[in-house]
Amino acid sequence: MNSEITIVWLRNDLRLEDNPALYHANEYAKKNNSQISIIYILENFNCLSTDLGSASKWWLYNSLKKFNENFSNDLIQKNNFDINLFKGDPEKIFSDLIKSFKINGIFWNRRYESKCVERDTKIKSKFKTLNINVQTYNGKVLVEPWNIKGKQNQNLKVFTPYKNSLLENHFIPESLPISKIKYHFKISSSLKLSELNLISNNWMKKFDGVWHVGEKAALTKLEKFISNGIDDYDQDRNFPFKDGTSKLSPHLHFGEISPVKIWNMTCNNQNYEKISNGRKVFLSEIIWREFAVNLMFLYPNLDKINIKENFNNFKWNDDQENFKVWTRGNTGYPIVDAAMKELWDTGWMHNRARMITASFLTKHLLIPWQWGANWFHDTLLDADFASNYASWQWVAGCGADAAPYFRIFNPLTQSSKFDPSGQYIKKYIPELKNLDSKEIHSPSKSSYKSMIVDHKFARERALNTYSLLRKFNS
Repeated sequence: MNSEITIVWLRNDLRLEDNPALYHANEYAKKNNSQISIIYILENFNCLSTDLGSASKWWLYNSLKKFNENFSNDLIQKNNFDINLFKGDPEKIFSDLIKSFKINGIFWNRRYESKCVERDTKIKSKFKTLNINVQTYNGKVLVEPWNIKGKQNQNLKVFTPYKNSLLENHFIPESLPISKIKYHFKISSSLKLSELNLISNNWMKKFDGVWHVGEKAALTKLEKFISNGIDDYDQDRNFPFKDGTSKLSPHLHFGEISPVKIWNMTCNNQNYEKISNGRKVFLSEIIWREFAVNLMFLYPNLDKINIKENFNNFKWNDDQENFKVWTRGNTGYPIVDAAMKELWDTGWMHNRARMITASFLTKHLLIPWQWGANWFHDTLLDADFASNYASWQWVAGCGADAAPYFRIFNPLTQSSKFDPSGQYIKKYIPELKNLDSKEIHSPSKSSYKSMIVDHKFARERALNTYSLLRKFNS
């Protein structure tokens, strides 16, 4: 084996199976008789889309650990920690490595945040001029956003046409096999996992007993979901007290499993049209994730700026005290409070509950959607930039294909409809465990804390405030 090294730059793709960059780098290294060197860089890139929230740092720490364990199984020579860890600016790190080693190639899977695209393009151009083989791949989505177009070749900003275009015009490939690597180059300047300083808050420790992290855990979870619940997903997904969702979102966020793998396992060699409605609805959620990436690609400031420009005139209520009450689950509405406590206790929240809590913050309290989205970004284990901010804009009414402004969830109705016996509420608010199924949805009739705002008042205020936007459309 010669002294040349082929680098694989891991990002949000911490898996061995269906990892295009790793697979093709391995094939290239075999042909060139070089060694693979896997690198993960904790970036100091000043961009929220690559800045990890507190909960996500816990997951990343454990995901890197699990990836390293799986990767090391086939190595001839093993170290205490085999993959290389760095912290800082990727361009500088690669430049320093090229000065010290004979690098013949750098391979990575693409990201779609505008600043990442700009930065990655610069890196690619720079190192290609040095005769280094730089190759990038799609390892995050079923179909890359610029390839989904409407009938007039236009970008699509409404979900249903986007979904139809993807289904009708694109073929989902088979998953790539697991990449098995026998020889790996360990770089002496690589950091220890602890030196990334990912685990810093004591509140993260509670996740240890709740989640299993890593590629194998993701695959096991998907297999169980397909065997036990997927065909009823279209119904069960709406009820927070049921175990009716896959809970694969954190695994997808860190790329421990690919959407291509999920698609193929869900279809199970059947044509999409022939699978159950439950499976179709589940895959529709996977496509919505793709649609969010598309919106992020089209709207680089998705986390800050309203997609619908008329919302720039919206009069939000910058109420820090009410925001704190919401984050702590003390609103007096049991379904809202249970959801916020689920988030704090587990780092995850049921999708129905996410819509209820986001609607409550933006419409009952008229607090800026960015505040809620940033809170979710910090506390969710699955805090995917595109999905999180696109979802918040959708609920607030300012996003592409957004919910209409007059759609204001009644938390009490939502509670009685989707948690009829109060199982979900009682799980996260145990002081209400003795209330019957009627009392638990009527907080004013129980000993539970008083409501932060009256629903009827909040609804009328929101409708009046939102209706002012129509003046700016005329």
